[in-house]
Amino acid sequence: MHRIRSSLVVLTTAAALWPLQAAAQANTVVYRCPGPPVLYTDTISAAEAKEKGCRTIEGAPVTVIQGQRPRTGSPVPASSGPRPADSKVEPAQQRARDGDARRILEGELRKEEEQLEQMLKDYNKGEPERRGDERNYQKYLDRVAEMKAAIARKESDIAAIKREISKLPAS
Repeated sequence: MHRIRSSLVVLTTAAALWPLQAAAQANTVVYRCPGPPVLYTDTISAAEAKEKGCRTIEGAPVTVIQGQRPRTGSPVPASSGPRPADSKVEPAQQRARDGDARRILEGELRKEEEQLEQMLKDYNKGEPERRGDERNYQKYLDRVAEMKAAIARKESDIAAIKREISKLPAS
């Protein structure tokens, strides 16, 4: 009996509030105004909307998500694009930069190759030494799979470094 009474109270309250909600939605008129940026607004009066050529939107309310506005002012030049003639780098300076880049990449390549060599040694052709904490055979298999994936990533890194070195002019 108590459930029926509480359900009846909820239904009565909802029925009493429904006309207020419908009236609030009915009072909010959303206009769609034409123009290069199409404008949806509920902040103008009916006279302003008629003056601007706006029409009302019927149905569900419109949800507006603000995007980023384009920057105004001078555009920032992209670093990968062509440089203006006045900021040209001297050929000797460019050769020095290329040489530095080559040395850095070759150092990285040596380091990565040494790490790969150690990883392959630990991997032991797919049969690494079992550790004491790997009583469960699945733990061992998981570690072997992780080692294999790490070796593949390392080989991919080495290939990427070699590609970068090949892009540099010969010294």
